[in-house]
Amino acid sequence: MSSNKVYQILWADDEIDLLKPHILFLKEKGYEVTPVLSGSDAIEAVQSQNFDLVFLDENMPGLTGLEALQRIKELRPFLPVIMITKSEEEELMNQAIGGKITDYLIKPVNPNQLLLSLKKNLHQSTIISETTTMNYRQEFAQLSTQMSDRLSIDEWKDLYRRLVHWEIELEQGDAQMKELLEMQKTDAGRLFSRFISRNYEGWIREPETRPLMSPDLFKTKVFPLLDSGEKVFFILIDNFRYDQWESVKAMLSEFYTFDEDLYLSILPTATQYARNAIFSGLMPLDIAKMFPDLWVDEESEEGKNLNEEPMIQTLIQRYRKNYSFSYNKVYEARFGERLLGNLNSLKQYQLNVIVLNFVDMLSHARTESKMIRELANTEAAYRSLTRSWFRHSTTYNLFKHISEMGYRVILTTDHGTIRVKNPVKIVGDKNTNTNLRYKVGKTLTYNPKEVYEAIVPAKIGLPQVNLSDRYVFSYSDDFFAYPNNYNYYVQYYRDTFQHGGISLEEMLIPLITMQPKS
Repeated sequence: MSSNKVYQILWADDEIDLLKPHILFLKEKGYEVTPVLSGSDAIEAVQSQNFDLVFLDENMPGLTGLEALQRIKELRPFLPVIMITKSEEEELMNQAIGGKITDYLIKPVNPNQLLLSLKKNLHQSTIISETTTMNYRQEFAQLSTQMSDRLSIDEWKDLYRRLVHWEIELEQGDAQMKELLEMQKTDAGRLFSRFISRNYEGWIREPETRPLMSPDLFKTKVFPLLDSGEKVFFILIDNFRYDQWESVKAMLSEFYTFDEDLYLSILPTATQYARNAIFSGLMPLDIAKMFPDLWVDEESEEGKNLNEEPMIQTLIQRYRKNYSFSYNKVYEARFGERLLGNLNSLKQYQLNVIVLNFVDMLSHARTESKMIRELANTEAAYRSLTRSWFRHSTTYNLFKHISEMGYRVILTTDHGTIRVKNPVKIVGDKNTNTNLRYKVGKTLTYNPKEVYEAIVPAKIGLPQVNLSDRYVFSYSDDFFAYPNNYNYYVQYYRDTFQHGGISLEEMLIPLITMQPKS
């Protein structure tokens, strides 16, 4: 144990004299043990002294161990109690577990059993934290060696998974290690930005050579399942990052087995572009050319995602499929409850598409609401809010009921989001869009070394309203700021979650194929 604290242990057993060797062993290990002979004595001791843990014999004269357990829990609900008994009866085990015991040991116990139980129940978080810190120290050098902008897309996926793994593992860990990981993530973000800027135009020019991207999802992942006779729910959680998937998947593992992957969002990593590319199977430039009535330009006041259902219809027709499908979008709780109530009616369709908007709303609310910013003041807190929404909204029950229906589920998102830190100055006219991670306009002034620029938008599959329009994208955790009122603007938006630009968090996003266990 690394702590200098002396842990106080209460041990109640009517044969306590026979356990003196065990007590001496625990004292040598740094524990202070108070022995008592009965359940009544244990209750009195708990009333008069603070203990860190109780060993409680089940079979004592007078009060039984279970009766003493109930009284101790009334007095100290969070005091860990380890029941020790000669009995292996299942009913007794059930009663003890129902009484909220911490652990259950069968006599005769040896000293190492006791020590293991103490470590598990008093020191687990410290031991895990210390071990995690040590393991990350060892892997830090490997990750640093692996990082290069010459990695393949599969190598970038692997690197990003490992960084997210350590970010979650170190949530409660050493502050110095978390700072080291943050620096490593920043380095990775800069290298990934260079990787994207070097390869992106070529991927759009030659689709057959590119990694899986937004327009490819239905053709590659959905249609093959439908063609083989499967019924599919395609569920898109807007603005859903890979680390957020990692934070909720344990809940879904009760109902599903997973085939997990990451795919690459197109630029801009914004709903108008990326989600429409998914549902149409086309790059935005092609949507604007082929279906001008469905594409909404940046300057339009019209909602940018009102045409998703007809886009899915055009995609199905273009591939000459005859799938029946439904489309539902959940903005708030009442829509989720209505969808849950109507779930059985969706059995008539081969494909059911559902868009869940909570995470995107959370991201925007965190920028605009001081209270939400306080609640989600760290990446870990942001994941925690996502996890809480998932468990306590209709979303958890939605996935549960779909598994009972026997449908395959494809769970994904249109883009991720990144916590921005570094302002990059840009100047545009009044028609320039307001997004902090990408800009499109005809009179943009910026430092070309600080951005990825598309002077000819068609080369990266993007439309233009005006012939002189260009797109610029921010890298890693940068965000665009205007020189006017610069300090206020920077202070307001720094550390907010934004999307639209180039980063691991926005572009490498979860694509999960889920098979119901039932």
